[in-house]
Amino acid sequence: MYHTCIFDLYGTLIDIHTDEDQMVLWEKLALFLSYYGVFYSAVELQEVYLKIVREMQSGKDLLRNDKHEAYPEIQIEQVFLKIFQRKQVEIGLDLAVLVGQFFRVLSTEYIKLYKGTISMLEELKRAGKHLYLLSNAQRIFALYEMKALGIEEYFEGILISSDFAYKKPDSRFFEELIGRYKIERDTAIMIGNDGVCDIMGARKAGLHTLYVHSNLSPKKEQVQADYVLERMDMKKIGEILLGKSERFI
Repeated sequence: MYHTCIFDLYGTLIDIHTDEDQMVLWEKLALFLSYYGVFYSAVELQEVYLKIVREMQSGKDLLRNDKHEAYPEIQIEQVFLKIFQRKQVEIGLDLAVLVGQFFRVLSTEYIKLYKGTISMLEELKRAGKHLYLLSNAQRIFALYEMKALGIEEYFEGILISSDFAYKKPDSRFFEELIGRYKIERDTAIMIGNDGVCDIMGARKAGLHTLYVHSNLSPKKEQVQADYVLERMDMKKIGEILLGKSERFI
């Protein structure tokens, strides 16, 4: 019986698609920055953004050369602070956060909950389960998107990797959650869509695991988990967590 359910966010509860390569995004962002006396062409802005990100990522383990997790080990607001500073313009952190969120909105093609997410979370809460969230993400995106989609209130604790110097599957991230909320490992389960970040990391931390292959999962993964779902199915996830389903799916 699982008393504690630890969820990943993007690809597990939230379905999202972003495109940071579209030039219209950089054109609009460059126009926005010009309101504050910071002048870049769209191409220049994209180039300096990517350069700063690379500099901030230097020496960090990126795990994969893909965009499954968009720079979760840095703070994106710090990137925009540096973009202003390179034009000798000093701004406060509040404006850097606003610019980062505007960037997110411009890059987001859609964002929504997977079908049945709210019902599943409500059923778990009614059953007395303790729900936590452990996500490789940016705080200035994730918390606001959770609020907008109406799921923040279901979690007793939320840990976002941009607040730390590490991310999943680093065991320190899992241990931070386990220690902070005094989670008992033998009755806790991690639910995620990434075989490396979510499942491998959780197994090393001594947690039970439930893997669901969603549209945002890395492709061609060989996953070893207590439960494996080959497609997103919130009803089935709820049944597993409530002890109403067979161990292997």
